[in-house]
Amino acid sequence: MTSHVLVIKLGALGDFVQALGPFAAIRHHHKEAKITLLTTAPFQEIAERCGYFDSVWLDRRPKFLQIFDWICLRKALRKARFERVYDLQTSDRTGFYFALFFPGPFPEWSGIASGCSHPHANSKRVFQHTIARQEEQLKIAGIADVPTASVDWMTADASRFHLCTPYVLFVPGCSPHHPEKRWPEMYYAALAKLLVERGITPVLIGAIAEAEALAKIEAACPQALNLAGATNLFDIAELARGAEGAVGNDTGPMHLIAIAGSPTLVLFSGASEPTLCAPRGQRVTVIRREPLTALTPTDVFETLYPPEASESNAKPGHP
Repeated sequence: MTSHVLVIKLGALGDFVQALGPFAAIRHHHKEAKITLLTTAPFQEIAERCGYFDSVWLDRRPKFLQIFDWICLRKALRKARFERVYDLQTSDRTGFYFALFFPGPFPEWSGIASGCSHPHANSKRVFQHTIARQEEQLKIAGIADVPTASVDWMTADASRFHLCTPYVLFVPGCSPHHPEKRWPEMYYAALAKLLVERGITPVLIGAIAEAEALAKIEAACPQALNLAGATNLFDIAELARGAEGAVGNDTGPMHLIAIAGSPTLVLFSGASEPTLCAPRGQRVTVIRREPLTALTPTDVFETLYPPEASESNAKPGHP
């Protein structure tokens, strides 16, 4: 019976949230084991509160020449005497972590590291959606039942935001390295005005780094509620549960919002492939345009509220 298990998942947010199902499956499969998660600081609180892990280690992600940090990581990994490792990051970096156990003994290892005991050897794995890829990886390692990710335990007190209902969440941010994935702020502003005309409050979600973009939307639509820098991940999950809908770019918070259950509309450019990385949830719709500027605010509004449904006061038109 395996008594000490390591799970590796470093990020990013969307990938981490989509790994909650595999985390639950590993916990169920190893009921009596001590399970440790190796992750990064942004996900520490989620990891500690989700209930799937007995301990959480933070990876400092040492660079090539940070020899002392590599030595410390190797010592910690070997000292823990892990009997099995589930590498859900499956990157070159985490594959190298397998080599840190040299000269042995090596734990059983599920991942793509050369020489590991349970390799995910599907040559087409890079063409699989993240969730399908991890499900197949775990099946090879002997875990056949992977549940749908749940964030029901991610609760928060949203009363401090003094929300006016109904409301729709806007997530206009995205990685600064991929501006082509951003629907323009003024398009979000135009959409916000259309929602206000319908009696719906646009609620703007984003980190401090996105404050300027959210401020532009607020300036153009003062009725919008700007929560730039005011929400953590638990707040976002809570807000999503009460939202009439959510609109956002191809970015991490949209995965969390989709799993929380809000009708979710995700805007994709040609820079990423929805079949590989789109959020999963019961009520998710994807619109893809190249360039993304070809997608008009009216297009998005009518996807949320199809014209034929307007007369019946239907809620957002997601499957």
